[in-house]
Amino acid sequence: MNTLSDHILKDASIGSSRRRFLKRTGAATAASLSIPAIAAPRSPGETVRLALIGCGGRGTGLATSFAGRDDTQITHVCDLLDSRLEGSSRAIARHQHGKVPKKLKRVEDLLEEKDLDAVIIGTPDHWHTPLAIMACQAGKDVYVEKPFSHNMFEGRMLVKAARKHKSIVQVGTQNRSAPYNLAALEYIRSGKLGDIHLAKIYNLKAGGPYRLGNSQPQSKGFDWARWLGPAPERPYHSGIFHAGWHKFWDFSGGDLADDGIHQIDLACLLLGDPGMPRSVAATGGRLHFKDDDAEVPDTQVIQFEFPGMVMTVENTNYPAYMKKIVNRNADVFPHWPHCATRIELYGSKEQMMIGRHGGGWQAFTTGGKVSAEMHGRHPDPLHQKNFIDSIKTRESPNSDVEILHASTALVHLGNIATRVGHAKLAFDDKTEQFAGEGSRPANKLLKRQNKNQYSVPDDV
Repeated sequence: MNTLSDHILKDASIGSSRRRFLKRTGAATAASLSIPAIAAPRSPGETVRLALIGCGGRGTGLATSFAGRDDTQITHVCDLLDSRLEGSSRAIARHQHGKVPKKLKRVEDLLEEKDLDAVIIGTPDHWHTPLAIMACQAGKDVYVEKPFSHNMFEGRMLVKAARKHKSIVQVGTQNRSAPYNLAALEYIRSGKLGDIHLAKIYNLKAGGPYRLGNSQPQSKGFDWARWLGPAPERPYHSGIFHAGWHKFWDFSGGDLADDGIHQIDLACLLLGDPGMPRSVAATGGRLHFKDDDAEVPDTQVIQFEFPGMVMTVENTNYPAYMKKIVNRNADVFPHWPHCATRIELYGSKEQMMIGRHGGGWQAFTTGGKVSAEMHGRHPDPLHQKNFIDSIKTRESPNSDVEILHASTALVHLGNIATRVGHAKLAFDDKTEQFAGEGSRPANKLLKRQNKNQYSVPDDV
């Protein structure tokens, strides 16, 4: 079988122009997933050798955090931009006793390195799945930032690749590693909330208009075609490369995928990971910033139907009065109506409010009386520890890719329903296809329609 790396290299050589598994009762945890070991479990004190792919701000931040551990070393960094390679390698070296990672520009060369155990993927979203599949095919474990997939097809293919090649794949939805969230899950499992038939998820953040403006010249030696990767061809524009890619469907699922996935996935955890919905309906669009250059919505209201439960998601990108709670205020509960990134669970006995950004959670009975509560902080270090522990033990990580495929599906399905504008779309979770009225245009958005040497293949 040819790997995705082989496919890229082959095309390059000929001068190509473009190079539900858990029930709602929550009876099990992610650790119950069976992942065959690619190697024998490691010694707890053994050093895990990591490479960073994508040396932007988030990627470098992740790598420096991993580098600060006693049992890891960042041995390589990989990026298309020389300046980012230099800056990231220097920042990482400061966190690992001066040890400077080897700098590479081609991921194919990186994955041939034998003294490498796992990769951290911090690239723009459209490259997450292709790179993760390539890493699995090369026998590496993977920590991939959210959203791990650009579309439904890619998500399923990465699940297949991880299982086939026996790779640990942890997605960067760190809320699954937070003790306060796991305490909330146990509170729900105890039955104190009662039966939950309604869940509301909010991602109501401040934002502004996006205009591309005039493009600046691209850096010398920068490979724009490779940066585009699986996305359709388009001329270089510095505004898209540096930050604007978040605003275009070819590269991103907008703010719902960029940030809303955290609340969506946390809600799924608390609800016992209900799998994929029976149907989705959505409305919204570019309603506030009407005349800018962005494609993705600034306003969305989405409704998912599950057996015995309705889940709604409200996503906006303009109300400045909505606030995230920050880590330094993790001992203070937010004013819930103005908490931008919250979850509301409505049980038959009690209501629960959860703040995603480290504010913790509170359960309420009649009259607003607090029946239980717990503070907490943003759990990035705990999530990274869980990944390293999983590499050593070969046990499933907290944010295993198969669980996250179901959570991330809600992002993809919500965006598709918004884009096609259909009142209600039926979804078959077995085939992962829409069915019935309105399904034809919706199904076209489940995977990319263009193909090139960077496209995720049907055989992984």
